[in-house]
Amino acid sequence: MEIAHDGASGRLRALPTRLVNQVAILANRLTDRALESTGSRPYHYALLVTLDEFGPASQAELGRRTTIDRSDIVATVNDLAAREFVHRASDPDDRRRNIVTLTPAGVEHLRDLDARLAVAQNELLPGFSAAERANFVLILTRILELHADG
Repeated sequence: MEIAHDGASGRLRALPTRLVNQVAILANRLTDRALESTGSRPYHYALLVTLDEFGPASQAELGRRTTIDRSDIVATVNDLAAREFVHRASDPDDRRRNIVTLTPAGVEHLRDLDARLAVAQNELLPGFSAAERANFVLILTRILELHADG
């Protein structure tokens, strides 16, 4: 899983945009490999972890919290419901809305995904101390927050 960097010009190696892109490619490969045998994808994980942390939610709320497009939310919820990882039911207060709830099987699947993704994090950041990892996450979060309104 090589991403060319050593032979790149100094100017290319100094471009944050290029470096972030190269790291994103590597991170996506590691994530895909970690989830490969589970039948789940990053969208599945995002929905499951959001339901686990915030509780039952409408599909629209899940889309807002995860920044997943509405059509992709529907397809992902459909898939998770078919696998009995979530339960979807009409909101008793507004029949036009569906409320999605994490099932016990979904919690178990999420724990497996968590463990697999922890391995991927270690593969992405080998040799990084806990403080370095926290700083890396802080920097990435800051970049995203600075561009959140754009």
